[in-house]
Amino acid sequence: MRIVVVGGTGHIGRQVVEHLQEQGHDAVAASPSTGVDVLTGAGLADAFADADVVVDVSNPPSFDGPVVVDFFDRSTANQLAAEADAGVKHHVALSIVGVDRLVPSDTVGYLDGKVRQEQLIVAGPVPYTLVRATQFHEFIGMIADASSRVDGVHLPHYLFQPVAAADVAALVAETAMGEPRVEVEIAGATRAPMDELIGEVLRARGDTRTVIRDDDAGYFGAHLAADGLVPVADGAVIGSTAFAVPKRG
Repeated sequence: MRIVVVGGTGHIGRQVVEHLQEQGHDAVAASPSTGVDVLTGAGLADAFADADVVVDVSNPPSFDGPVVVDFFDRSTANQLAAEADAGVKHHVALSIVGVDRLVPSDTVGYLDGKVRQEQLIVAGPVPYTLVRATQFHEFIGMIADASSRVDGVHLPHYLFQPVAAADVAALVAETAMGEPRVEVEIAGATRAPMDELIGEVLRARGDTRTVIRDDDAGYFGAHLAADGLVPVADGAVIGSTAFAVPKRG
C-alpha cells in the first residue's frame, strides 16, 4: 500500500514510516520540510495522490490551548477534504486516552484540540481509526516542566499509565496496515497516581523540585476524573516496554 504519514519527520512519525517500510509498504513522510503544509492545504493533493492510507501524527508548534484547537481544526479539515478527493480508504489519527471523556470547561487546553480533531474525523467522509495513547515515557520531564511553579511541581492525583513511544509507533503502523476499526487504545503496564510517579522520576534524576499534589492543577488545562487519563474499558493494548524510572546520566 501507499501510506502517507503526516508529521512523518517527527519523533513518532519517523518510527511509523520505518515500521511500514520494513513491511514492504510505500510509506512516505509529509511535513513542511517535504513541501506539505496542513494548515494551508498546500501540497496535500500531490502528497495524497494514489494513497491508500493517511496517518496523522502531526502536532502544533505550541501547546497553547487556542493555538492547538486552531491547528487541529484547520489541519484535520484540510486533510480529510484532500483525502476524499484522492479516494483515500483509511484515515488513522494518533489521539489521547481520555479525550472522549473530557468535560468541557472555560479553560481551553491541549486536550480540547484533540477533541476537535476527533469530532471532525468522526463526522468526516473517510473511514477511520483513532489510536488513543496514554502519555509517553519520554515526555514525563516535559509534563513536570509544564506543571512547575515557584514553590514546586503542581500535579494532580490522576491515575497515570505511561507508555513507550516505540510501542505507540508500532501500533499506529499496525493499524495503518489493517482495516478501519474506529478506535483502539494503548497504555503502559505501570499504573500509579501522576504526582507520585513523576515525583519518583524526578527524585531518581536528582531533580530537587518538590512535587505538590494539587488536584486543581489539572492536566494541560483539562480537569478530569481521577481515572480520566487511563483506559477504563476492556480491550486496551498494553505496551511491551516496561516502565523504568530513568536516572540522570
